[in-house]
Formats: sequence, C-alpha cells, structure tokens
Amino acid sequence: MSRTDRVDPANAEQARAWDGQEGAYWAEHADRFDRAVRAYRKPFLDAADVYPADRVLDVGCGTGETTRAVARRASGGHALGVDLSAAMLGVARRRAATEGVHNIEFVQADAQVHAFPAASFDVAVSRTGTMFFADPVAAFRNVGGALRPGGRLVQLVWQEAAGNEWFLAFTQALAAGRPMAGPPPGAPGPFSLADPERVRGVLGAAGFTDVGLEPHGEAMWFGEDAADAERFTLGLLGWMLDGLDEGDRRRAIEDLRATLTAHETDEGVLFASAVWIIRAVRA
Repeated sequence: MSRTDRVDPANAEQARAWDGQEGAYWAEHADRFDRAVRAYRKPFLDAADVYPADRVLDVGCGTGETTRAVARRASGGHALGVDLSAAMLGVARRRAATEGVHNIEFVQADAQVHAFPAASFDVAVSRTGTMFFADPVAAFRNVGGALRPGGRLVQLVWQEAAGNEWFLAFTQALAAGRPMAGPPPGAPGPFSLADPERVRGVLGAAGFTDVGLEPHGEAMWFGEDAADAERFTLGLLGWMLDGLDEGDRRRAIEDLRATLTAHETDEGVLFASAVWIIRAVRA
C-alpha cells in the first residue's frame, strides 16, 4: 500500500492478505479467476447500465476486467479502479495499456477511507469486491460520497453458502472431517452480504435508497479437467491443509480430487453458484 494512502486499521488484515500472497496468487491466475465468473459478466454489466459519458468507480477492481469493460462503455467518460493489491493493479494497468483502453486509471487504495473527490462519479460498480469491509456502513458511505446525488451503486455478491456448491464442496473436502467454523454473521468474508435484509440495512444506513437485489445462478468454471482444477484449487486453498497429519492430508486431497472429477464436463470442471446483483441509488 502506498505510503501516501490510508488503510482503515480495521481493514489491516485484509490489506496484508490482498497486498501479499493472496493478491499475488490472484494476479498470477487472473485469467482463471475472470473465467470462473464469466457467466455473470453480461447480467452484471447490463445492471450497471453505463452510459458513454459516465464517470465510473470500480471498487475492489482486482486485475481490472470489469474496469476495462465499463471504461469501454463509458467511451466519452472515465473509469477509476481501486484495490488493495499492488500485484493485481499491476496486471490491470498492463492489460488496459495492451488493450488500448486509455480512459482508465487504477489506484491502490482502501475504499473504506480513501479520499475520493466528492460527487465525482455517476456510477460505482463492484464484482465480488465489497464483502470484505470491516465497517461496511462506513465504506458504503464513503463510496456514496464519491457519487453524485442520484448516482448508482451496482454490486455482485455471493448468496448464502448453501447456494454455492463450489464453496461447500471445496471446504468440506479440505476440512478432512474437522469442524470448520466460518466467520461470525456480518464479519468480513465472502458471504457477509448474502442476507438481503442486512444488505438493505447497511446500504440504508450508508445513505442509499431504492435498494434492490436480483438473484442469479450460473455454473462456475474451475479448470479444463480435474487435475487442472486440483492444482488451481490447492494453490488457492492449500492453507486449509495446515496442521493435518499425512493421512488426513492425503484423505483431504483425495476427497477434493473426487469431487472435482465428479464435476468434469465437456466444458471443464463446473460447480453451481448463486449471486445477488444489488442496485441502489445515492440519496
């Protein structure tokens, strides 16, 4: 994180992860992560409804696939992507330059506290980038302050774990029979915005109105075949094997391999997933 920017102390752990090994892994495998959620691209961009003159803020932009897409739609406007990960932002900048997308900028920043120019954006978007705020009300209030009155916020977030087969299959396999407690309700994590009532409460407290949640379900892609998906998944979640003895470690990997093999199709390894596309308006 640049010395010229700030990180909310409550987000320090997230900053260490995303600006460390986790962010580096996502940067290295940018194409895989983008392909995993590619089926949601069209409904998400359609919901964002970006106009040619719009100024767009992409929160938690990662390697910038969404930022580049909205910048192309805002051909007479501008897109700014912010993220905690220097490695992912490096990929984002290189790809924007390679693809000739010039009305775009990337800044390493904590969106919860970053000093955005007031009322300077028409729309804010985020593809799975808003679930990790330690103080979501403060974060969305800060993002709202960057939007003009009547500006739009459009997010894609995961529904409850029960609707996300990929998450249950991977965590159950790698747990090797151990009880695995998830974060407490409302704590930062992939499902922190899964409850529609909580979403409405958080966004309402942050100054947004007309909050709507639209459910979508698509297959997620994890690899060309089980062996390919196993390498990728263990690179992402291999930390879950820490502390296991050799027998349990072998059992966990075999269980993972079995579920990946069971989900092989002609189009690759596919698992069911479910998201909310959330729309709201800055009051």
